[in-house]
Amino acid sequence: MTVPEPEPEPEPATEPVDVDDFRAAMSRLAAGVVLITAHDADDEPRGEDIGMTATAFLSVSLEPPLVLVSVREGSRMDELLERQPRWAASVLSESQRHIAGRFALRGRISDRLLFEDISYYRGEASGAPVLGGALAILECETEQRVRAGDHTLIVGRVLTARTPSADGGPLTYFRGRYRYLR
Repeated sequence: MTVPEPEPEPEPATEPVDVDDFRAAMSRLAAGVVLITAHDADDEPRGEDIGMTATAFLSVSLEPPLVLVSVREGSRMDELLERQPRWAASVLSESQRHIAGRFALRGRISDRLLFEDISYYRGEASGAPVLGGALAILECETEQRVRAGDHTLIVGRVLTARTPSADGGPLTYFRGRYRYLR
């Protein structure tokens, strides 16, 4: 009786993954689009609202209710949420594509103008701007920050969750573009 030869172990990858190949592969993963917002009370005299578009946002736990958002390390949002733990996530509807694009711009000096003609109100639990017309609203408090490559993963305990708008579908992001579910 002959014993079969064991399968050889696969060779570990020695070359790093090409950034463009990685980006192309991950662009095939459809994601929901949210606007993350927070209020910077330290920006005198009235403080300043800041926001960023995020597609790396997900539910982590039901008990307790936790979500996770990925923010670029060293960004204004990263720096603010290190000082100030309360923030909000507005799940964008397909009619809010212009808002997603506006808050995805890099290198902007001030967010004040970005909020100027957008319908929003201040969240009671977070003090952050909450978008009118969003499909869902989550107000959160940061529980944990984890450095991961060039981003910070922020785990937030959900303080309030509401679904104020049942109209329309979600705005999604796929292959580098905003899309609608059909």
